[in-house]
Amino acid sequence: MKVYTKTGDKGTTALFGGTRVPKHHIRIDSYGTVDELNSYIGLIRDQEINQLYKNILITIQNKLFTVGAILATDPDKMVLKNGKERLNINKITTEDIELLEREMDNMNEELPQMTHFVLPGGHQTVSFCHVARCVCRRAERLASALNDIEPFLPEALTYLNRLSDYLFVLARKLTQDLQADEVKWIPEKH
Repeated sequence: MKVYTKTGDKGTTALFGGTRVPKHHIRIDSYGTVDELNSYIGLIRDQEINQLYKNILITIQNKLFTVGAILATDPDKMVLKNGKERLNINKITTEDIELLEREMDNMNEELPQMTHFVLPGGHQTVSFCHVARCVCRRAERLASALNDIEPFLPEALTYLNRLSDYLFVLARKLTQDLQADEVKWIPEKH
């Protein structure tokens, strides 16, 4: 199987279902940003971190492929002529969202209370988490804009929202685990 098809040489690509759209379409930007996020999460997973975090990150990466598939599917072709759904995969569920919430709660129990915003950084692994968090927020903004135009499974949007929170808490927990400095943002007063 060849990786290149040449079908996108004129600036269009096919959605799941066959509809062709411009490569700059918000739907493409949405799932492309989810793919970028997934790559950054892989970078976090490749660091020397607790195996529990690595396992959760693998779960998250799998769920992001699901989110990407949802975003890549033409809503007009979501249901086949025989009445079955085109996407024959598990969808994002409230249980997936609750997993992120439980993991955040568990990590927060071991963290000092936040009294200020924190500056991203302190350790390369922590910085990767902050980059992933920012990419996740961008994916959420794009998906939200797409949802206004062509609604999709609401749990997918909620998942992205909760995931950015998870990545922030993970950054704080890794700061603690790696004994890095958490630098508070103290606004300058004039």
